[in-house]
Amino acid sequence: MDSKLMRGMVIIVALALCACAPVAPWQRGTLAKASMAVEPTPMQTLLSEHTHGSREAAAASTSASGGGCGCY
Repeated sequence: MDSKLMRGMVIIVALALCACAPVAPWQRGTLAKASMAVEPTPMQTLLSEHTHGSREAAAASTSASGGGCGCY
């Protein structure tokens, strides 16, 4: 491998490891809240995607299929 490439990879890994921080036990409750989730309302999102796929017959980023009438 090229020494510049290896040096760059080492720097990237070192910077990534510096971003890690220990979490105290009393802070874990805050991180476990629903508002900290990537998707705070997963069931509502699934329902909205299902409704959109059924009504629009558009499967943009979902696996929904249908003819627009809600039939499968």
